[in-house]
Amino acid sequence: MDRGKRSGRSLAARNNKIYLDFKDIIREHALPFLPAKSLSKFRTVCRDWRLQISTPFFAHNQSLSCRSTSGIFLQIHGGSPSLIPIDANSCGVPDPLLRFLPEPVDIKSSSNGLLCCQGREGDKAYYMCNPVTQQWKKLPKSNANHGSDPAIVLLFEPSLLNFVAEYKIICAFPSTDFGEATEFDIYSSREDSWEIAGEICFGARKVMPKSGVYVNGVVYWMTTSSILAFDLTKDRSQLLQGYDTRGILGAFSGKLCKVNVIGSSIKLNILANAHSNTMQMGSQIRMWSEKQTVVLDSKIVGDVARDYSVLHVDSDIMVVQSGERMFSYDFKSRATKMLSSRVGIHCRCLPYVNSLVSL
Repeated sequence: MDRGKRSGRSLAARNNKIYLDFKDIIREHALPFLPAKSLSKFRTVCRDWRLQISTPFFAHNQSLSCRSTSGIFLQIHGGSPSLIPIDANSCGVPDPLLRFLPEPVDIKSSSNGLLCCQGREGDKAYYMCNPVTQQWKKLPKSNANHGSDPAIVLLFEPSLLNFVAEYKIICAFPSTDFGEATEFDIYSSREDSWEIAGEICFGARKVMPKSGVYVNGVVYWMTTSSILAFDLTKDRSQLLQGYDTRGILGAFSGKLCKVNVIGSSIKLNILANAHSNTMQMGSQIRMWSEKQTVVLDSKIVGDVARDYSVLHVDSDIMVVQSGERMFSYDFKSRATKMLSSRVGIHCRCLPYVNSLVSL
């Protein structure tokens, strides 16, 4: 009998050890993949979780692990920004209007949890911020004239070795020395300064400010007649032809993609060969290749087959607007979801990752 009791106590101890190990596994290997809003709720689970989530190392690890698009910031020119979460239960920020900044701003670009904003008054200064932690930084003024609506692209890629967020901002602006030419101004957080690149792209014409996207070391913008590409590593620019300016650009599976609405379908093509225009005549190599065709669920979107436009696309989701309604399409689950029924027209759509990254 005594041996039986001892055996029961030993089994209970082993079961308790298994439970503790499983709890530790969740804390160490599952929590960092969750959005910031979910983590704020899990602080109340127990003291260990609260301490774990509050450490700078955890915030750094979460910024590396949580990389999926969890919400959409909307920006109407001259209006207050707003956040539409993909899942309101897991994604959110304390103040989506960004009132913690020293002046009213317009969001110009976003990247992995950070926002690049521009003030509306005075010298129209640039600000970097994390809307979750409400940390912000005013950037030094550039010597270049970026224009009234700058073509800004924010580049932030979390690094395992860098606890301090290092980012760059690239602005394509009209050259003051050469007609129909575009120059590139680059801000580096490491140097905390702007520097105009030596490269000048001739024939780029007008760059569309809201079209910029970063893919694998190259920044792309739409122009009135082509796509402007600027390689940050090589400090070289290139014009890509054969693009319908009615579509949008995005980053899909590590490649540049373009998206167009054709009837009731959405065609997604990826850049297959940026140098196809230099191939010999008769070559079968094409610049773009069709990746997939998306048809939104008619039960969700209703009769809007010829009345919607794509606002954003990445490897996770596609965001589509029809009138005042906004929908998302999940590429993994192939599910269509209504995000909002009251969205203003002519708004800018910026993808957002609910990250704890520290500035």
